[in-house]
Amino acid sequence: MRLIIQHSYEELSKWAAGHIVRCINEFSPTASKPFVLGLPTGSSPLGTYKQLIKLCKEGKISFKNVITFNMDEYVGLPEDHPQSYHTFMWENFFNHIDIPKQNVNILDGNAPDLKVECMKYEAKIEALGGIHLFMGGIGEDGHIAFNEPGSSLTSKTRMKYLTFDTRLVNSRFFDNDVTKVPEKALTVGIATILNSKEVMIIANGYNKSRAIRHAIESGINHMWPVTALQTHPKAMIICD
Repeated sequence: MRLIIQHSYEELSKWAAGHIVRCINEFSPTASKPFVLGLPTGSSPLGTYKQLIKLCKEGKISFKNVITFNMDEYVGLPEDHPQSYHTFMWENFFNHIDIPKQNVNILDGNAPDLKVECMKYEAKIEALGGIHLFMGGIGEDGHIAFNEPGSSLTSKTRMKYLTFDTRLVNSRFFDNDVTKVPEKALTVGIATILNSKEVMIIANGYNKSRAIRHAIESGINHMWPVTALQTHPKAMIICD
């Protein structure tokens, strides 16, 4: 696993965006051979999204033949809710690039059958030949997507109950009221992420340092889901 250290969050974001652009351009995607990109939400990737928007507007990258799959979505939150991950992605990224709407895939947390929704999501990823590059963030407790500590390292897309710690951290987006944060979410599994051809994790801030230490120096442990990256032949963590 590669560890790439940058001096600031801005440099981290530029490096991550540059790597995504290189991967897509080297792949030379077409309508019949699209590049498949996994994406996260949260504060960590915002700088990367801003850089990608800038590069797209400068004509250095096109997302017309890129298909995206987001990591997760809350259960029961309307898609147009200000804190839904649908809203987050469209406001912070998709509305500002040239990606066709039909190429965007985000889990439906209001689907009538959540299990079927998760199975369809996995099937669509597999039908496309898997994800070429999965960008992700990392929680203070080492969670990836909503794969909380204790998650199975062989898990696929499914519904998960969120830990109180995760809901408490996310309450900053819900008027600092933890009771407003959904208790459940749909999330890609750890195996879903590991099945990607390449995984790039963004981690910024001192509060992520403990999780990074476990990811790099500790053994593989389901109580620190990020340690599963040690088994991936092409994984990297970018931090500041």
